[in-house]
Amino acid sequence: MRLGSINGLQFKQLKLVILAFFMLFLLWKWEKGTYYDSGILQPDPLVLTNPANSKFVDQHTSSEDDFPNADPLPQSVVKVEKQITGAPPPLAMVGYSVDVADENVAPPPKKKECNYRNGKWVSDNRRPLYSGFGCKEWLSESWSCRLTQRTDFAYEKFRWQPEACEMPEFEASQFLRRMQDKTIAYVGDSLGRQMFQSMMCMVTGGKQKPAVEDVGAEYGFVLAPGAKRPDGWAYRFPRTNTTILYHWSSTLCDLEPLNPSDHATSYAMHLDRPPAFLKDNLHRFHVLILNTGHHWNRGKLRANKWEMYVNGAPNNNRNIAVIWKAKNFTIHSVIKWLDAQLPHHPQLKVFYRSISPRHFFNGDWNTGGRCDNTNPLAKGSGIHLNHSEDADAEGAVRGTRIKLLDVTALSRLRDEGHISRYSIKATQGVQDCLHWCLPGVPDTWNEILAAQL
Repeated sequence: MRLGSINGLQFKQLKLVILAFFMLFLLWKWEKGTYYDSGILQPDPLVLTNPANSKFVDQHTSSEDDFPNADPLPQSVVKVEKQITGAPPPLAMVGYSVDVADENVAPPPKKKECNYRNGKWVSDNRRPLYSGFGCKEWLSESWSCRLTQRTDFAYEKFRWQPEACEMPEFEASQFLRRMQDKTIAYVGDSLGRQMFQSMMCMVTGGKQKPAVEDVGAEYGFVLAPGAKRPDGWAYRFPRTNTTILYHWSSTLCDLEPLNPSDHATSYAMHLDRPPAFLKDNLHRFHVLILNTGHHWNRGKLRANKWEMYVNGAPNNNRNIAVIWKAKNFTIHSVIKWLDAQLPHHPQLKVFYRSISPRHFFNGDWNTGGRCDNTNPLAKGSGIHLNHSEDADAEGAVRGTRIKLLDVTALSRLRDEGHISRYSIKATQGVQDCLHWCLPGVPDTWNEILAAQL
């Protein structure tokens, strides 16, 4: 009997010991955070994340560029774990997201920077933007290839498509509304005049517009005695009060007669002074497009009796006297002057247009050079460059508020678009591989200009 009582007591004590150990085990597990009410601490759905947004990043991940579209790391799971245990988020979670991204999800390509010089020529049967037959009021007869013996006009059917830029279709009435109460000024050589005539044809649709006013006299554009043409043209569209003008300044430097009373006088070619026309009228402009280049040769200087001047005196610097260096010195001078003027003319946007390429093959203009190819895009349709083909122009605008209207490379692909041998006034055996047929390539220059405005 006594033995049975002892055995019964030992059994009860054993149960108490086991129960005590079990309760201690539960308390220990609770402190470790193994058990919690899942209804209260319910984590948000797990989203795989960019490891660059966490301090736990694989060493091969160098920047956010590796995962440009990854979602930010959801913090709910991490916060729950910290509230319960104070421990850091589990490394396996971040490591797993890296593995999935590396193995299954290809990072999207980086968005290309918009640069209108890069892109391709594409066929467009809606072209041209105007008729070469119809735009007789604004277009020089010698540049309207529809009026010549030329029979192929495939060059009219192409449109420039930038690879990373929005360039909407040019619409004349919309453009004029955007340019309401504004003046657009082209200042440069005959390629600048082609761009001006192109714009006049584009905004009129190549049709006569009796309402358009000739306001050249307001800018001093009058035909001087004995001159073939005035120094420019200016037209105003009354409905929107938009003025479009061109001033001839083939070198973009100031020309001053050395002896004004002598009709045959030489001219001081002030390399460090902007044209007087710019100084006198800059406050009237809202858009200014400059260009130069093809008149910078010894033949032109001799024929026009131009003499280089710097600081108001004949140039004695042999380094500047080299033609291409004189050209660059002048371009840098006028760009620097304009950049200094812009704070005083906040309404003004200035573009320097890069040089238009020549396409003389097997000789130059006076040695049998030809550009009679009629096969469009024979040398390719696309351009992708990190720098302009006109390095001088690009260097001149660098670090200024002047924008580069870069047309050189895209125009180089269009050798079939020149006047070639079809000019009405062409000399026998001489081809014009410098100027362009209109409608044609200069229309694209204006489209790019309009897009950047």
